[in-house]
Amino acid sequence: MADAPCPCGCAAPAGARAHAVSAALAIDDLDVAIEQGLADIEACPACTPGCRRRLLGAKAGRLAAWAARERHRAREARLRRLAAARAARRAMPASPGGESKRAPLPGAA
Repeated sequence: MADAPCPCGCAAPAGARAHAVSAALAIDDLDVAIEQGLADIEACPACTPGCRRRLLGAKAGRLAAWAARERHRAREARLRRLAAARAARRAMPASPGGESKRAPLPGAA
């Protein structure tokens, strides 16, 4: 798809890669756009302003989605670690003699 025409009609050879990504986005094929390098693409300076805006907007949107996915994965990992630590604390054996390690409540309680 590297020789796909740009949706705006631009045929500048220097923007061939950007044109391929724009063409994939025009037919709503995000997978091909990503394979063509959407994440690190620079817009073709010869394309129309609207075409450049669509390309860079799609790039920004995808980068934001990937960043959100990484934040979600990090949060899930953090919650799993906290849950495991909590479960380990709850599973601690009682001290010898069957008494709890906690101090008894004062008589007024």
